[in-house]
Amino acid sequence: MEEILRLFPTPIKEKLTKQMENRWQDLLEIRLRMFKPIELNFTHQVEWLTESIDDADRNYILNQLSEHSLYRYEEELREGYITIEGGHRVGLAGKVTLADNRVKSLKFITSFNIRIAHEKIGVAQGIVRYLNENTDYLHTLIVGAPQSGKTTVLRDIARLMGNGIENVPAKKVAIIDERSEIAASKNGIPQFDVGMRTDVMDACPKSSGMMMMLRSMSPEVILVDEIGKEIDVQALLDVFHAGVTIVCTAHGSSIEEVKKRRSLKHLFHEDIFKRYVFLSFQQAKGFQYEIYDEHGNRLMKMLEKER
Repeated sequence: MEEILRLFPTPIKEKLTKQMENRWQDLLEIRLRMFKPIELNFTHQVEWLTESIDDADRNYILNQLSEHSLYRYEEELREGYITIEGGHRVGLAGKVTLADNRVKSLKFITSFNIRIAHEKIGVAQGIVRYLNENTDYLHTLIVGAPQSGKTTVLRDIARLMGNGIENVPAKKVAIIDERSEIAASKNGIPQFDVGMRTDVMDACPKSSGMMMMLRSMSPEVILVDEIGKEIDVQALLDVFHAGVTIVCTAHGSSIEEVKKRRSLKHLFHEDIFKRYVFLSFQQAKGFQYEIYDEHGNRLMKMLEKER
C-alpha cells in the first residue's frame, strides 16, 4: 500500500504503518478531518489514531495527491475527488466556489476520505453464472449503496467475461474507466486483472468512451461504472441498439429506487435490463447480493462473511 502511505507526512505514515500491521486487506477507508483524530474503517470495525492533521499536513497531502500541481486536477476537484495510482479514490470536502450556480472549484479543503480499492479475484464467480443465456451474456444493472462493492464486483465480472467461464467462451470486453478505479491503469496498462480479452479506455468520460469503443474495438460487452447522467444514458441506448451487451452499475438503496430516477427512465422504458444484481454490505452481516430477472423473480441470494 505504498501508494497510500506516500500521501502522508513521515510521523503519520509511521503511526499508520504500526497500527495497520498486516491488515490492509480489511481496510475500507482512511478518513482525515482537520484537527480531529484519524479514522480507520475496517470491514467489521472502526479504529482511531490519536494523530490529527493540521494545515501543514493538509498541504503536504494535497501536494502528494496532485504531484505538486493542483491546477492539473481542476476538473477532479470540481467533482470532489481525485483517483490515485492503484485505483484508490480520495474524496474531498471543503469550501465550494460557484459560477452560474455550478461548482467552479473546491478550496480550503478540510476533509479527506481515502477509499481503498481492493482486487478480489472470484468475488463475482457466483454472480456471473446467472448473467448469461446459452453462450450470450444479458444486459445487467448492478445496484448498491456506496461501499457495497459495486466496482469490485464489476471488475471481477469483466475478468470472468474476458477470460471465459464454463459453457460461455471468452468475450471481447470493453471497460470505460472514467475514474481509473476499475482497472487502475498506469500509463494505459491495467494494474488489476480485468481479463485476457478486455480492453480499457482509461480516464475518459463514459459517454465519449462508449462511442469510441463501439467504433474502434468491436466489443461484445461494454462495462461502465456509476451511470447517472442523461448523456451516459443516451450513450448506453446507442450501445444497446448496436447489439452490444451492457453491464453497468448505479448508486441506489434498492432497485425500485433506481427505477424511479428521472435521468435513468429511458433505460427502463425500453426494458433493456434482463438481470438486476443488488449488492449490500453491513459490518454485522458482511457482503450480500441478490440477483433478479426482468420480471422481478429472485434467482439467487448469497451472504458472505466479507467481500
